[in-house]
Amino acid sequence: MEDMQIIGMFQARNENAIKETAVKYGRLLYSIAFNLLSNHEDSEEIVNDTYEKAWNTIPPQCPSSLSAYLGRITRNLSINHWHKQRAQKRSGGVKVLLSELHDCIPNPDTVEARIETMELVRVIDRWLTELPVDNRVLFLRRYWFGDTVNRLADEAAVSPNKLAGRLYRLRRSLKRALEKEGISL
Repeated sequence: MEDMQIIGMFQARNENAIKETAVKYGRLLYSIAFNLLSNHEDSEEIVNDTYEKAWNTIPPQCPSSLSAYLGRITRNLSINHWHKQRAQKRSGGVKVLLSELHDCIPNPDTVEARIETMELVRVIDRWLTELPVDNRVLFLRRYWFGDTVNRLADEAAVSPNKLAGRLYRLRRSLKRALEKEGISL
């Protein structure tokens, strides 16, 4: 089923929208949650919470890309869940991802930083579009979808160290692009 048909079902408050969303995007959403949380039960709960949040936000939202919209919801719910669970147990998934990007992305704790976030998004978007497709996909799979370095290295048929070096160079390139645009780190 096409995304616009599913969105139309959400807008019409047709409960089959959730079923169709699960069929089309359930595995992707579970993968995002599991890559960040490394827990099957929590990942399933996050996916169900994603469906609920989509139900409650469409309408008024009318996303142009349903997969990106749902992916963002899943990612944000997963990160929020990780923060709640952090005091009880340590998990490497999100901590490693966030620590790798720590030197590149400023902390949005102030009103000024939130305003600067729009500029940051514009610069990162432009930087991503200027990358060769394979580097763009690698960067997004690692830092948006949370795929592990080992998994990405296996798929690329290279050593994890070689892939880690490539990711390091991409982060360094991003940092230079941000500095060039005057975004303080």
